[in-house]
Amino acid sequence: MKNIRLIIEYDGTQYCGWQRQNNGMSIQQVIEEAIKQITNEQVKLIGSSRTDAGVHAKGFVANFVTNSKIPSERFKNAINAKLPEDIVIIDSSEVEESFHARYSAKGKKYSYSVLNRPIAAAICRAYTCQHKGLLNCEAMREGAKAFIGTHDFSAFKSSGSSVKTTVRTIYELEIVKHEDNIMFYVSGDGFLYNMVRIIVGTLLEVGSGKIKPIDIVDIIDSKDRDRAGKCVPAKGLCLEKVYY
Repeated sequence: MKNIRLIIEYDGTQYCGWQRQNNGMSIQQVIEEAIKQITNEQVKLIGSSRTDAGVHAKGFVANFVTNSKIPSERFKNAINAKLPEDIVIIDSSEVEESFHARYSAKGKKYSYSVLNRPIAAAICRAYTCQHKGLLNCEAMREGAKAFIGTHDFSAFKSSGSSVKTTVRTIYELEIVKHEDNIMFYVSGDGFLYNMVRIIVGTLLEVGSGKIKPIDIVDIIDSKDRDRAGKCVPAKGLCLEKVYY
C-alpha cells in the first residue's frame, strides 16, 4: 500500500466545490474517477479543505491510498491524461502512511481578487469580483491590521457548519493594488466557513467608507455576524497554498 500526495490546480467555475455532492459534479469526484481508470481501484481522495462552488485553487493538496505499482512521480501524468482541462495535477509523490491532507495541515494561504472599476471584466470575469465604487486601499490596510493574531472569528463565519472552536490565528493579511486590480492575500492556521470571503467583504466596506478601520476590533470582539460585511462572491477566491 502506498500513500500518494497530489498537488492540484483547478478552475472551480463549473463545479459544485471540492467535495462529492448530490447536486452536481465535484473536483473530488472527477479526480477519483480518473484514478479508477488507471488503477482499477475505487479510491477515497482526502482533500486539504472543502472549497465551495466557484472557488479556485493553485495549490490544493489531496492524498489517497493505493495498491497500484505505478511509480508515485508518474501518477501526475497518468491522471492528467484522464482529466478535463480545468483540473491539473501539478505534482504527485509518495508520503508517509500517517500523512493526511486535512489533519496534517498546519495552515493555508488564500487570495481574493477584486476588480475596482465601473466597467465589468471580460477576460477575467470568472476569477475576480467587481467593485464599482472607488476603494481606499490605505484605509483597508489599516483595518486589516486588526485581523492579525489569534481571535474568536465568530463574526466572520457563515452558518451551515459545525466546528469545535471559532478561534483561529491569522499570520498575514496583505493588500496589493496594481492599476484597477486589488489582491487580498490571507494566511492562517485555518479558516471558518466563508471566513476569508467575509473578511474581504468587511474590508471592502472599510475601503468604501462604510466602516471605520478602528471599528474592526469592536466587530471581532462582538462575535456578531450581523456587524461584519457581506460574504463576497466565491469566484474571486483562490486557495494558493497549504502548509505542512
